[in-house]
Parts: sequence; C-alpha cells; structure tokens
Amino acid sequence: MSTKSDTIQCVATLENLALVTDFIEDCADRFDLESQKKFGLLVAVEEAFVNICSYAYPDSEGKAEFSCWIDGTDFVLEIADYGKPFDVLSLPDPDTTLDIMEREIGGLGVYFIRRLTDNVSYRRENGQNILRLVLQ
Repeated sequence: MSTKSDTIQCVATLENLALVTDFIEDCADRFDLESQKKFGLLVAVEEAFVNICSYAYPDSEGKAEFSCWIDGTDFVLEIADYGKPFDVLSLPDPDTTLDIMEREIGGLGVYFIRRLTDNVSYRRENGQNILRLVLQ
C-alpha cells in the first residue's frame, strides 16, 4: 500500500539543484531511508536533474517535478519533465574496465543512476518524461 506523495516542482536550472536535493533529503529522512541508500539516491537525483537542466529544454526554460512516497517497504521517487522525449535508460553503460584517460567523456551519470538504485524505469506519459527510482 502506498502512502501520499510529497511533491516539489521547480524551474529546471542548475541554480535549483540545492532546492531539489534538500527536498529529496528531507523526504528520505521522513521516510526513514537508511543513510547509505539516501546518499546513493542523492547522487542519482543530482545526475538526473543535471541531465534535465542540460538537455530536456534546449530552446526554452522548463520545469521538473519530483514526487516521493513509500510503496509497501519501497521508497519511490518519480522525476518528471515536459522536455523533449528521451529515455535516459536507453544509453549503454560506459566501459568501466578502461583506464580513466581512455574512456569517452560522459555516460557515468546514467551508470550511477542504475547502480545506486534498486530499480529504475522510464516511461513517456502525457507529454512527460518520467524516471522512476526505487530503493528497497
């Protein structure tokens, strides 16, 4: 059974990163998410929000919405934006076996999102990109 969600909406600019991470940290604390999982969630949220700020609205300013709730024993976070359609999960994992100087730039953010959450999914619904992060 899921509980009522807490939601925040903001303009998708890097100046709002602290607002977003403070909101997520507050939700994680209120829902008693263990500290190691909370740290991973905050890293994943920062990566996702920076991607939205950088790529979702190339020709205009847009918004991002963050909703947190508990579903049974799972902590759920959905990140939504009305930016151009893009399934961030369609990107391949970077080759982490290569030396750092041999790797292509980029791609680690999505890798962190996948590795620091227990389940991550993407859907396009009603003109929105919706990224769901679940921590068990």
